[in-house]
Amino acid sequence: MPCSLRPRSARFASFLVVLLLAAAPGLPGQTTALPSARLEPQRLEQYSDLAVRWMQEYLQVDTTNPPGNELRAATFLKKIFDQEGIENQVFEFAPGRADIWARVRGSGARRPLILLNHMDVVSSDPQRWRVPPFSGALVDGSLYGRGAQDMKNEALAQLLVMVMLEREHVPLDRDVIFLGTADEEVDSAGTDWMIHHQRELLGHAEYLLTEGGENLLRDDGRVAYVGIDTAEKVPFWLHLVAHGKPGHGSRPLEDSAPNRLARALGRILAHPAEMKVIPAVAQYLRDMAPYQHGPRARWFADPQAALKDPRFRAEVERDESLNYLLRNTLSLTMLGGSQQTNVIPGEAWANLDVRLLPGEDPQRFLEGIRRVVADPQVTVEPLSSTFLAANSSSTDTELFRVIRKVAASYFPGAPVTPRLTSGYDENQRYRQLGMVCYGFSPYAATSEESDTEHGDNERIRVEEVRRGYRVLYDVVVGVAGAR
Repeated sequence: MPCSLRPRSARFASFLVVLLLAAAPGLPGQTTALPSARLEPQRLEQYSDLAVRWMQEYLQVDTTNPPGNELRAATFLKKIFDQEGIENQVFEFAPGRADIWARVRGSGARRPLILLNHMDVVSSDPQRWRVPPFSGALVDGSLYGRGAQDMKNEALAQLLVMVMLEREHVPLDRDVIFLGTADEEVDSAGTDWMIHHQRELLGHAEYLLTEGGENLLRDDGRVAYVGIDTAEKVPFWLHLVAHGKPGHGSRPLEDSAPNRLARALGRILAHPAEMKVIPAVAQYLRDMAPYQHGPRARWFADPQAALKDPRFRAEVERDESLNYLLRNTLSLTMLGGSQQTNVIPGEAWANLDVRLLPGEDPQRFLEGIRRVVADPQVTVEPLSSTFLAANSSSTDTELFRVIRKVAASYFPGAPVTPRLTSGYDENQRYRQLGMVCYGFSPYAATSEESDTEHGDNERIRVEEVRRGYRVLYDVVVGVAGAR
C-alpha cells in the first residue's frame, strides 16, 4: 500500500484547518467531534476495507502455542510497518519465537502510550469447527479464525491506528508504541524478554492498553456496559500430595493415600474463601445497580452492606459471574494416583487452580489451606516458585476519562465501568514498571461470540472489524494527540 493518499503538506494543512475550526467559537457541535470524524468519509471507508483485508490475512497466520511460531506473525506485521514507513524492530529471542516493536514518534512532551498485543493463540480442533481455524473465512457476516477474539482482533485495530497516525501525520505529544509479544498463552516469555532485554524501548511509558475489556451486546443490539479491565486475579496454583501405605486394591486401607487426599479435598471444597469487596468490584456493582431488578438493584447499590444479607451471599454462591468477583477462588482441575485399578498407590496428588484477588497475601492463603487440610500426611505446595502479586490501576486518569468520552459516542447510554477479570493478562507485569494499564476492547460482542474465545468457531463480525479501529483511534488521539 502507498504510504500516503495525499501530499504530506496538504494533509497536514487540512488537519490544522480542522483543528482551528473545531476550536473556533460559534460552531455548535464542533468542539466535541471525535478525531476520526474529522477525516474524510472516503478515507475512513478505505481504512475499513483495509481492516477487513488485513484481519483476514492475519487470521491465516498459524501461531498456535505450543509451539508458537510467532515469528510468522511478526514477519506479517513488519511487512506492513515497512511499507508504511513506520519505525520497527523484530526480536527473535528463540528459534521461531519473536516480539515486534514499532513506534510513531511524538514530541516527547508526555510519556509514551503502549498498545500491547500477543501474537500467539491457543490450540484448536479443526474437526469441531465450521471452517478451518486458520482460514480467515467470511461466513454469514463474520470472519472465522483462531485469534478472532483473543487477540488478533485487537492487534489489528492497533495496527490500523499506527498506520493512521503515520498517514494522517497526527501531531502527538506522546510516542505511540506498538508491542506484539510471544507466548502470552503459556508463559509470557515474550513480555519477560522485552522487559529484561529491551526495556529502554518501552520508553518509561505512562499508559498501556491491551486485552481484557468487554463491551457486551444485549439482545436489542445495544451495549449493556463498557468494561475496562483495571485489575486482574492472579494464579496461585497449588499441588497436593497425600502419602499412605500402598497395597492390593482387594484389601481396602482406611488411611490410604487416595483416601487421605479425598478427605483433604473434601474439607477444602467445603470451606470457601471469605467474601470481600475490593474497590474496582464495588464501583462495577454500583455502576450496574441501575440496570438490575428486585433485590439485586439494592445489593449492587451498596455491596458492602449486601455482604451481611444471607440472601445476597446465597445469590453469590449460585452465580459464577458474581462468585469470582467477591472472593479468592479455587478449582480442582487435576488428579493422579495409581496406574492400575487393583493397586492402592503410596502417593496420590491433585492440582488446584487458585486465583487471588488484588491485595491478597499468597503465603497467608497457603497457610490457611494447610490448616483446613489438617493432615500431616498431605503436603500442600505452590506449583511455581515465583509468584506475581495481583495489582490494579486507578480509574482517576486522563486515559480513563478519554475512554469514557469516546465510549459515550460509540456506545450511547452504556455505563463505562472498571472490571476485575478472572483470568491473567500481561497488565500485571507492566504495572510493576510504573505504568497505568487497562484492558480495553474497541469491539462489541454478544455473549455467544465472546464464548468462542478459546472455544470452537471463534469469530468476529465484519461490521465490528470495520468500526473497532475507529474507536481505538479516537482513544489514542484523545490521550496522545498534541494539546
